[in-house]
Amino acid sequence: MKRLLCVLMTVLALPVWAERIKDLSSVQGVRNNQLVGYGLVVGLDGSGDRAPFTNQTFRNMMEQFGITIPEGQNPNLNNVAAVSVHATLPPFAKPGQEIDVTVSSIGNADSLRGGSLLLTPLRGPDGQTYAVAQGNLVVSGFGAEGEDGSSITVNIQNAGRIPNGAIVERGVANTFSQGDYMTFNLHRPDFTTAKNMAATINELLGPGAAYAVDAASVRVTAPRDPNQRVSFISVLENLNVQPGEEAARVIINSRTGTIVVGQHVTVSPVAITHGNMTVTIDNTQNVSQPNPLSETGETAVVPDTEITIDEGNNRMFLFGPTVTLNDIVDAVNQVGAAPGDLMAILEALKSAGALKAELIVI
Repeated sequence: MKRLLCVLMTVLALPVWAERIKDLSSVQGVRNNQLVGYGLVVGLDGSGDRAPFTNQTFRNMMEQFGITIPEGQNPNLNNVAAVSVHATLPPFAKPGQEIDVTVSSIGNADSLRGGSLLLTPLRGPDGQTYAVAQGNLVVSGFGAEGEDGSSITVNIQNAGRIPNGAIVERGVANTFSQGDYMTFNLHRPDFTTAKNMAATINELLGPGAAYAVDAASVRVTAPRDPNQRVSFISVLENLNVQPGEEAARVIINSRTGTIVVGQHVTVSPVAITHGNMTVTIDNTQNVSQPNPLSETGETAVVPDTEITIDEGNNRMFLFGPTVTLNDIVDAVNQVGAAPGDLMAILEALKSAGALKAELIVI
């Protein structure tokens, strides 16, 4: 009895699997913002594009510098490419800070390697300019071409990045320090996780300080002062919360053959057999010749086709009640089912009502 009690106490003393609030959720109003712009990359080694909008953009830029290109004159911009520039503006970004940008060709440029991006405004969905990008591109791809037309390409040559290539010109307003409440939004909505998160916060702050609004949000009473609110969130986001267990799901990627079976997936009693039929067709060419003393007839090629069918020798296996994930894996491994066969087995189990899980095909 004492030994059993010791074992039970040891099991209860094992650490409970938990995650920090900062890993489970994000603070409402604290988010990234997407920026995009259109510009020109110059200095290319003859690998620029020949799109008409590139010439138009180049003409407009030159006019801003007081240079007018006569109508009908083609500048032959083999060293210029029109590009799209996009970046992510992090929350609380301040004017003067630098962010990375990605530059991609939108014309028919062969490569952006060795090019430089000219001054490009980056705008948000509201049309306002939040950053300005410029600098030399880092392109990981490269290629080579022979005189006979053969070529080789490694990675992508018409896209690159500029580390710290944009300077923030305007910040984005947020609601971080507004109101008497703050809200944590769960990355994966779950009623159990939201309830546990609210309970964990209330253990620290007292009853009623936090409550679950729904499966995706937990609202917490917070101080109004920005300095106090920063320290307040710093304490809360490092609290450990036991997340709710995921629902029983089987995920099938039909394109790659990847199958993921959740830990709560079970199977009702059922018997399964799965056989593969292999059809082999062997074509051989035989030569038919006339008799040596025959005055008629010609030598001819006669095809000879042999068809064989192999239905395999797969065994039937039996699933008992409340089969676990390990039992399913062991049974499939014993019959040597390939990923495609396993997909068919799982779909048949679901149709028969024996698979106690949600079957999701992506």
